[in-house]
Amino acid sequence: MGSDWSWLVIDCANPRSLAEFWSRVLDFKILEEDAESVALGLDEAVSPKILFLRVPEPKAGKNRLHLDLTPDDQVAEVERILALGARRVDIGQGGRSWVVLADPEGNEFCVLRGEGG
Repeated sequence: MGSDWSWLVIDCANPRSLAEFWSRVLDFKILEEDAESVALGLDEAVSPKILFLRVPEPKAGKNRLHLDLTPDDQVAEVERILALGARRVDIGQGGRSWVVLADPEGNEFCVLRGEGG
C-alpha cells in the first residue's frame, strides 16, 4: 500500500503574494484562502495542490526540497518567470542544463531544458 501525494506545503511570510506568483508560473488557480494560508491547484479534485502557509520565521539557507519545471522552451520560460518576479540565483550549478531561479521570497527552483531547448 502506498501513499498519494496530495499537498506541497510552503512556509512563507506573505501567502497571498507568493500564491499569486506561483499561480501565474504554474497556471494554477487559488482554491481557497484565509488570513494564514492560500491553497493553489488545478481544481479541488486534482492533486497535488500547493498550500502557502504564513510563518513568523524568515527563510534561512538553501532549500532542502525544490521544484523542477520542464517547459517546452527553457529560454522563453526563464524570461517569462523573471518578468513575474523571480530572480536568478547561483548555488554553484555552473554550466548545467538547468537554470536556478528564486521566487519572490527566495525559494529556489529549477527550470530544466525541455525538448524545445
